[in-house]
Amino acid sequence: MNTDELAGLYLLTPPKIELSSFGEKLKSVLDTGAVDCLQLRLKDVSDDEIRKAIDTILPMCNDRDIPLILNDRPDLAKKSGCDGVHVGEEDASYDEARAIMGEEHIVGVSCYDSRHRAMILGDKGADYVAFGAFYPTETKEAKTSVTPEILEIWTTFTTVPCVAIGGITAENLGPIVLAGADFIAVTGGVWNHPDGPEAGAKAIKAAIAATAI
Repeated sequence: MNTDELAGLYLLTPPKIELSSFGEKLKSVLDTGAVDCLQLRLKDVSDDEIRKAIDTILPMCNDRDIPLILNDRPDLAKKSGCDGVHVGEEDASYDEARAIMGEEHIVGVSCYDSRHRAMILGDKGADYVAFGAFYPTETKEAKTSVTPEILEIWTTFTTVPCVAIGGITAENLGPIVLAGADFIAVTGGVWNHPDGPEAGAKAIKAAIAATAI
């Protein structure tokens, strides 16, 4: 997903999109070169709407060698040709997701504030574990609140990549990057940026680079 030493930008789509206009907006963001991985995260929409979104977005990602991860639905992810799936505690289990996706696809898991859950699923073969929320977020109601310490502990004991999620912006990501996050998952920090999403993506990437200096 990301071969750089610096933390990668793991961009999540907004939970609601107008596909006709969003496609052009997303293309502009991906063309910045700042995005390392994209998760399609749509809530309260039909399977048909998800498929249409994948049909629009997947070619953009393929053309730019950016993995497309579908949230929640390993069945649709596999049938639609996505690169992987992300599952939470209330979605399909890791075992179900892996059985559907196969070993050649990415399966990532939400672990919230639980290093125990992360260790179990990391040992099973999860391609990455996600911790959060680190900051308050308007995207979804956070199950837990965590501090960068969880990343420091995690990276000390394992090489399974970790993703930090939850209210992260260019202004507050420094401690998370320094704690060892492999990826910074962002929604509002890009899509709601006052200067537009392209500027938001560039700002995240610049802040990551500045933290590493």
